[in-house]
Amino acid sequence: MPDNTYPQVRLWQSGEIVIVSIIVMILGMFFVPMHPAILDVFLTLNISGAFLFLLLTMNVHKSLEFSVFPSLLLVTTLFRLALNVSSTRLILLDGYAGAVVASFGNFVAGANPVVGFIIFLILTLIQFLVITKGAERVAEVSARFTLDAMPGKQMSIDADLNAGLINEEQARARRREVEREADFYGAMDGASKFVKGDAIAGIIITVINLLGGVIIGMAMHGLEPMAALQRYALLTVGDGLVSQVPALLISTAMGILVTRSASENDLGSEFSRQFTAYPRAIMIAAGIVGLFGLVPGMPNIPFLLVAGLMGALGYTLQQSVKQAKEAEAAREQPVEEVRRPENVLSLISVDPMELEIGYSLIPLVDKAQGGDLFERVGLIRRQSALELGMILPPIRIRDNMQLPPTKYIIKIKGVEVASGELMINHFLAMDAGAVNEKVEGIPTTEPAFGLPALWIPESRREQAEMEGYTVVDPPSVLATHLTEIIRTHAHELLGRQEVQALLDHIKTEYSVVVEELIPNLLTVGEVQKVLANLLREGIPIRNMVTILETLADYAPMTKDVQLLTEYVRAGLARQITKQFQGDDGIVRVITVDPRVEEELLRSQEGGSLDPKWLSKLYNEVQKQVSHVTQEGYTPLILCSPTVRRIFKTVVDRVAPRLSVISYQEIVPEVEVHSLGVVGVE
Repeated sequence: MPDNTYPQVRLWQSGEIVIVSIIVMILGMFFVPMHPAILDVFLTLNISGAFLFLLLTMNVHKSLEFSVFPSLLLVTTLFRLALNVSSTRLILLDGYAGAVVASFGNFVAGANPVVGFIIFLILTLIQFLVITKGAERVAEVSARFTLDAMPGKQMSIDADLNAGLINEEQARARRREVEREADFYGAMDGASKFVKGDAIAGIIITVINLLGGVIIGMAMHGLEPMAALQRYALLTVGDGLVSQVPALLISTAMGILVTRSASENDLGSEFSRQFTAYPRAIMIAAGIVGLFGLVPGMPNIPFLLVAGLMGALGYTLQQSVKQAKEAEAAREQPVEEVRRPENVLSLISVDPMELEIGYSLIPLVDKAQGGDLFERVGLIRRQSALELGMILPPIRIRDNMQLPPTKYIIKIKGVEVASGELMINHFLAMDAGAVNEKVEGIPTTEPAFGLPALWIPESRREQAEMEGYTVVDPPSVLATHLTEIIRTHAHELLGRQEVQALLDHIKTEYSVVVEELIPNLLTVGEVQKVLANLLREGIPIRNMVTILETLADYAPMTKDVQLLTEYVRAGLARQITKQFQGDDGIVRVITVDPRVEEELLRSQEGGSLDPKWLSKLYNEVQKQVSHVTQEGYTPLILCSPTVRRIFKTVVDRVAPRLSVISYQEIVPEVEVHSLGVVGVE
């Protein structure tokens, strides 16, 4: 496919004939003697072409815009060697190689051929050791990295094509560009070897010119040794410079081209924009240079002059940047007025979770005043990931001047779900049941669990702890309340976006189960509902692999989210058992009378529950829960799998935090003790 990235101009109808003619002419120059006047024209053309190639490489936006450069590099190297051979022939035969060679030799060397030869040698070493070696290494690395990146680029193109982001024609164009890029850097890697060989050949030809010229001048022309050295050294230096200057320009152009990354502007524009983007750095550099100028013994005037110029440049750029920002702000002001309806969109966005505090509680957040609430929130998010297995959305903390000074409220999706009050410079003392003697304080209620408590000053903290109170500081009270709200409302905070993030994480190691389940069997929304059902009843979802595998097993049979949740709970039997085991390994439960299960099962099949019977059931549940709590255990209801879901739904009205599990959610090898039975007469 033709490359249309830049306009093409055909000087002749058949450009191939021109290229072939030029190459044949260059090859002929190796064997056919050339008149000095013609050699002058070709040498001038060689230097002019080198400058042209350097300017072209500085103005391209990306390397592929000058993809013909490797071939041009080969042709120009061949042309330069042909000129070397022709000039050497003239130097050795006639002792004269044209006005260009003589002018370069006299201009650089003057009356001292040794100085001229040293300057030529320095230029040759710079060309060979610095420019050519560096460009060769860059070309080699670029070619290697480009070839290594080809499979990834091809896969990216295929992925965009499969996703519908590009069409087939665009995909072919991008593949062709990747291939051309690999071919270009591979060609540049090979072409750089020609430049290196050209530099070595230039050194050898120069030595031959010098030694051969001196010998021929003495043996054939009868010149004295110093006269022969003077004559042929100037010609040798001139010929070497005429060859090395274009070679240096071409090598520099090659280095610029292979190091040129894609950009929107040419090299000069990019350099100017990036170099002047930081006027402060220029002013600092000016200050440092100025300090050097003040050191005794240093050349003060040059340093101070350069420091002044740099300082003036930095100050001018800084003022220009400032004026540009002011002009941009002035232009954007009416635009903002026009776009006012769009700005309102930021006002209707709702954060997943917010914490609003009164102004007296700001020290809890302000690090300058010793507040560490932000760090505590970070710990809460990590704790939620470990305990619940979910990625908690960021919690926004903001001050609300409309609240009472000591009050805070917790919102989920813009709706208040909890609130509390804190007293700064006080501590919350709670009676855990082992208090020896009461202490004086301000009566209050612990916000997380609703327990009676006291606010006490710091001076009574040690006394309260000695009397058996549990004493905590205000930040801990708030953090505990926030943690409890997260546990209670975790199912509301887990949205489809969070589930997708979990699936993407699991997919990195367990891609098979994710690809089998989604989207062939279930959608992300259905998986999210199952996970929310688990979190609603306090079941962590950290074991995502087991959850997804269970869903993949039963999703072909049913799409009922509630039923799939029960299957997943059975799959998590070992985790649920461990969650409710006591320290002695025993699971203590409250069982359900079979007649109650039959009544619930009948209502599930289409019947209805008698309100009086429901009232008795509520009373019985509360009675058993109170009894188990007094014995020091956490209440847990155990029933058959067929009625677990309906029983949980019924008792949620009176005991929303009461856990209900089924027989299949307890592993067989664990010992189970019944602490009571829920039965209705």
